Amino acid sequence: MNFQDVLSSSLQRKRKRIGRGHGSGQGKTSGKGHKGQNARSGGGVRPGFEGGQMPLHRRVPKRGFTNSFSKKIAVVNLSSLNLFKDNSVVDVNILKETGLINGNFDFVKILADGELKKKLVVKVDKFSKAAKQKIEDIGGKAEVV
Repeated sequence: MNFQDVLSSSLQRKRKRIGRGHGSGQGKTSGKGHKGQNARSGGGVRPGFEGGQMPLHRRVPKRGFTNSFSKKIAVVNLSSLNLFKDNSVVDVNILKETGLINGNFDFVKILADGELKKKLVVKVDKFSKAAKQKIEDIGGKAEVV
């Protein structure tokens, strides 16, 4: 027996063998006590069952509303567009590749937070008025796709 075998055997716990006689310490009732629902085969209660008392998930009042028609907007600030080179075209795919946007979204919107120092051609779904103005003031283009 080498060192590896000793190490692995000491880390792995042996399976508890139940129902193998009194000497095992888990004989007779096999750790299930005497009779009752949990001693039976297939016995036990479903998750969340509280013995017939009204369960917590039904006692707590339901709050709020989820609009199934809401749109998820991925926002990008102008200051984060400074990582691109001058005169480069910035679209949704490039924003995903650089990690500026991720996850599931319905459209991308550029906001005017920060200062843009590069002349870029930005092609996304939406722009704020101020963002569009800032992009065009510096000599770039803001195109809605």
